Formats: sequence, C-alpha cells, structure tokens
Amino acid sequence: MFDLDDFLARCVAAGGEDDARRAIGEVLERAVAEPDEMAETLRPATGGLNVLFESPGLTVLHLVWSPHMHLPAHDHRMWAAIAIYTGKEDNTFYRRSTDDPSTIDESGGTTLVTGDVQMLGRDTIHSVVNPIGAHTGAIHVYGGDFVHQSRSQWGPGELVEQPYDMDYFRQQFVE
Repeated sequence: MFDLDDFLARCVAAGGEDDARRAIGEVLERAVAEPDEMAETLRPATGGLNVLFESPGLTVLHLVWSPHMHLPAHDHRMWAAIAIYTGKEDNTFYRRSTDDPSTIDESGGTTLVTGDVQMLGRDTIHSVVNPIGAHTGAIHVYGGDFVHQSRSQWGPGELVEQPYDMDYFRQQFVE
C-alpha cells in the first residue's frame, strides 16, 4: 500500500541530498512503480491542485487534471519532477523567441503516461494538456518554494509574457 506520509518523508530526505534533483527522481520512480497503489490512496476523482508539502527548498503537489484540461505556457524558475500515477499528460515545450524575448516559440514536447517520470530544468517553459476523457493524477515536486516563487505565464491567448497568476491556475483545476 502507498503510504503518503512515508513518501513525503522520503521526498524531504531526498531534497536535502547534494544532488536533490536526481534523488527526487529516484523517489518518484519507486512510487509510480506501483501506480494502482498510489491511485488507491490519493483517489483522483475531481480536478485539483493540492500542496502536500511546502518549504523554501522543496514543494510537493498532488495534481489531478480534469478531462481535456489545458494550462497555458508557464515557467517554474526551479527544477521540477513530474510523476504520473494514472492517466496521461501532454507537455509542449517552448523557448524564448530570439526576436522578442517576451514571446515564446514551440520547441518540442512529450507525452507522459502512467508510470512515467519527467525531469524539467529550471529554465523550462511548458504548457500542459490532459488529452483524455478521464482524470489524470500526478505528483509534481519542485526544487524550491513553488507557491511563492515569482514566475511567468504566456497566455491564455497570445503567447506574450505576463506575471504568473496562481489564482488563475488554481481556478483552472476547480473548473
């Protein structure tokens, strides 16, 4: 059975290691090796963004993407690790435009499915879509205080940089 308290304790311990990003990746890989157990414990029945742990050096979120949900492009300004325990998540990656650094250009993407772990660098800009007609459950771990870190978003609408609006993103999970 997946033990959430034990998982969070392992994340905190890994976050204190010299190579915290690698250590967090290993913790997530072990956790999603038994995705049905995670789903049984976390019960991803409705969309939501829940902070499981927050400190200046580490944030752990439980995200449940509603069917066909889309979040516009955004950055984190810290490394991140994404683990999918049920469903599917499409990530589109961007880089700042050389002509106008306040705009972005698409630069690739990846699809994550149950059991996948994806590491993102501190300069990554991405948008996320749940492309399926069911909820997607994910754990996102950030190498810093995700909730209070100033960062940027591009959209909704034009892909022009603007301050990140945490309330807007939280509302997307509610809707």
